[in-house]
Amino acid sequence: MAEAHQAVGFQFTVRPDGVDLKLSQEVIKNIYLSGVTAWKKRAIQFKNGVLAGVYPASPSSWLIVVIAMMSSLYIHVDPSLGMINAIKDNLPFILHFSTRAVLSAILFATGLWLFLIYLLRYTLKALLSYHEWIFESHGKMSSSTKVWLSLVKMFSGRRPLLYSFQASLPRLPVPSVDDTIHRYLESVRPLLDSQQYNQMEVLASEFKASMATQLQRYLILKSWWATNYVSDWWEEYIYLRGRTPIMVNSNFYIMDLLYVTPTHRQAARAGNVVHAMLQYRRKLERGEHAPLRALGTVPMCSTQMERMFNTTRIPGIETDIVQHLTDRKHLVVYHRGRFFHVWLYTGGRHLLPSELETQFQRILNDTSEPQPGELKLAALTAGNRVPWARTRIKYFSQGVNKVSLDAIESAAFFLALDDEPQGYEPAKTNSLDSYAKSLLHGKCYDRWFDKSFTLISYPNGKMGVNVEHSWADAPIVGHMWEYVAATDCFHLGYTEEGHCKGDVNKGLPYPTRLQWQIPKEVQIGLDLMFLFFNCQIADDVDFHGYLFNEFGKGLIKKCRTSPDAFIQLALQLAQFRDQGVFCLTYESSMTRMFRDGRTETVRSCTSEAVEFVRAMEDASNAQRFALFRKAADKHQNMYRLAMTGSGIDRHLFCLYIVSKYLGVDSPFLKKVLSEPWKLSTSQTPQQQLNLVDINKFPKYVSAGGGFGPVADDGYGVSYIIIGENLITFHISSKFSSPDTDSYRFGQNIRKAMIDIQALFKTENDKKIVENAKRVPLENGKKYI
Repeated sequence: MAEAHQAVGFQFTVRPDGVDLKLSQEVIKNIYLSGVTAWKKRAIQFKNGVLAGVYPASPSSWLIVVIAMMSSLYIHVDPSLGMINAIKDNLPFILHFSTRAVLSAILFATGLWLFLIYLLRYTLKALLSYHEWIFESHGKMSSSTKVWLSLVKMFSGRRPLLYSFQASLPRLPVPSVDDTIHRYLESVRPLLDSQQYNQMEVLASEFKASMATQLQRYLILKSWWATNYVSDWWEEYIYLRGRTPIMVNSNFYIMDLLYVTPTHRQAARAGNVVHAMLQYRRKLERGEHAPLRALGTVPMCSTQMERMFNTTRIPGIETDIVQHLTDRKHLVVYHRGRFFHVWLYTGGRHLLPSELETQFQRILNDTSEPQPGELKLAALTAGNRVPWARTRIKYFSQGVNKVSLDAIESAAFFLALDDEPQGYEPAKTNSLDSYAKSLLHGKCYDRWFDKSFTLISYPNGKMGVNVEHSWADAPIVGHMWEYVAATDCFHLGYTEEGHCKGDVNKGLPYPTRLQWQIPKEVQIGLDLMFLFFNCQIADDVDFHGYLFNEFGKGLIKKCRTSPDAFIQLALQLAQFRDQGVFCLTYESSMTRMFRDGRTETVRSCTSEAVEFVRAMEDASNAQRFALFRKAADKHQNMYRLAMTGSGIDRHLFCLYIVSKYLGVDSPFLKKVLSEPWKLSTSQTPQQQLNLVDINKFPKYVSAGGGFGPVADDGYGVSYIIIGENLITFHISSKFSSPDTDSYRFGQNIRKAMIDIQALFKTENDKKIVENAKRVPLENGKKYI
């Protein structure tokens, strides 16, 4: 036991002449190294905090300004226009004249330096508020945008840290009510008949004439006061106040590498991945990751990354809270119904991959049985939030249960060592489907769904992640996962036998079992909860994973259209063929060009998209092609508006929240927020870090991730564009709905993609014939 191992480091004997202490040199050495590491970490965090705090200037620039001001004392030139003398006159006269002169110059120089920092920041903020570049055609850049880009580069400084640009990011603007309502009515026009649309117009007009102005004023006031007028309310009311289960309904998953498994040893793969995560966390805590930048220049907000580790969603009666801690040094591992506490540090350093492999193998070899009620304990996090909150207060607020629960909730993250292999196998039908369901919900009791993320390890060496959604969006976790995969495969590596590299340290204390005293009534409740949620939620998920490799981004770009617009129109065509009707469609767009930005909704089912889809059934190819171009341009414009703060749904959502605070009722806002999203879509970003050249290593790509269905009778579709020739789709729906079938919808997507691509082939063939007609004959006088 670890307690026994640690006890030998400190011994004492009571003698008649006093107490004889015996201290282990090894323990004292470890304590010393831990202290040194902690102080080094604080020093690095302080240094990087200063660097980020004064960015885009640098601490050395302060010295330059001070030297310049000090020089003015000797050349009898006063660049301060008398301010240095004014400061000197107000300093205590007990100081020597020369001392007061030097001190006043330093104070003025410091003030001037701070002023210049704020001037640079606000200049950069003003530059970053320019968004016309995003509306320009791909591959074309206006002169004004080129000048703007040069200025942004000039004011961005060199070698920025992760949080260097935070103070320079603009605030998310509040759109005008008229613009938002106009865009909203335009978005629902293809989904409503004339009578329904006229009724919605009346509701919108009444809203504008009555309370819209008052609600908008409060929202503008909040946008001035808060860093972001949406994000805190979005987190609280969309995520934390939800009382339904977060398993399937909120959490999402990310898959491992699609074609490559670096080692088939479960403990070794987990060891490398956990070590890579610790390296990523260390750089994250120090703020040493490079900030993401669009066009390699425009910075993205990094706020969401702060809570990636050491974070847990804590259940409450009315609302949950997100608990984020700092400097957590342990991990909790679940295996066959047992919870283990594993230290991640020794001697002031991270455990090496080989040491982590040893610890995980010890857990895999452990044959002890779960304690009563321990096996399905995590099912509490899969269920409704109120029963979990009440159970937590009543049975887990004291004694060993509290100690063990605190260990889980304060852990860096949660690791599940599964005992059933998963992963994509081309020869095995539905292998991707089974893999996705395992990541999304598992057995309903082998994931701690409240943790910021649960790392899942399979016995065949595959990995995956289940992510709690309230603290961040998918691109944030994808950023970490890309770093981990690249570090695991290309930096850490494995031995020929598949073990982690490095010496095996068998002197580490063994992982310790968490202790529980679960009352009988809780055990019965866990069994009932498992049966209900396993049958009602997990077993109801109809999932289909599909690899589309007929063509990819490369061919779509040759057709001079946006890959995202192409796929979204294919989804509209597939939806119409599958259901026979159009529906309200949600596509997630990011707003991270603004401070504390998260997401906005793109309403993909536009009038232009509907026209195109209908034309695919009974129009000529020329008409179809023209309508596709029109619909794709419309979609791109809607996406760009959403990215630049001119979306529809977040503004209306915040107006609704303000109305609830004021206690006023708006039939228009109530109607808008009650509309179901029967088709919910999202693109998972790929190659955010560019750590792996996928042209050189085409097998080292992830299959992306997915989420559960949003509507009971609808589809959830996540897709990832991989390289030039592959697109993966993750499709979810519910078996209980007689109208949906995930496999059928996947086939409809495939056919829609091919049918749209055929339009371009036909159009290109026409251009070839047209060009051939203009080729002169040999006599140079006639044309074919």
